Amino acid sequence: MDTSYISALAGLAGAAIGGMTSFITTWLTQRNSIRDQHTQAQQTKLEVLFGDFINEASRLYGDALTHEQSDIAHLVKLYALLGRIRLVASRPVVDAAERTMKSLIDTYGGPNRTIAELRELATRGRFNFLHDFSEACRSELSSGWFGHRH
Repeated sequence: MDTSYISALAGLAGAAIGGMTSFITTWLTQRNSIRDQHTQAQQTKLEVLFGDFINEASRLYGDALTHEQSDIAHLVKLYALLGRIRLVASRPVVDAAERTMKSLIDTYGGPNRTIAELRELATRGRFNFLHDFSEACRSELSSGWFGHRH
C-alpha cells in the first residue's frame, strides 16, 4: 500500500476521532445541564409545596389553640397539600406530614388555650409541632432526593 494512503487514512481517522470526541463532550455537557435544570426545578417545586403545607398547618394550629372544634372544611386545604406531598415526597416526609396533621386534629380536640398557657408552651419548647416535618423536609432537600419512590 502506498504510504500516502496510510498518511491520508491516519489523518482522516484522527479527524473522525477528534470530531466524535467533540460531539460526545458537547452532548454530555448538554445532558448534564438539562438534568441539573430539572433537578433545580424539582427542588423549587418541593420547597413551595413544603412551604405551603407549613403555612397552612401554622394557620390552622393558631386556630386550633383558640377553638375546640373546627369546621372540617378548614382542614380540606391541608389535607389536599398532604395528598400532593404523598405524590412526590419520600416516606419520612410523608410520615412527618401525617403526624403533623394528627397533632393538629388533636389540638382542635383539646381545650382552648389562654395567652399565659401559650407562653408556657413556648417556654417549654412544646409549641413547635412542625419540627419533625421541617427536619424531614430539610433532609430531603439537602440529599437531592426528588420523586424517587423507595
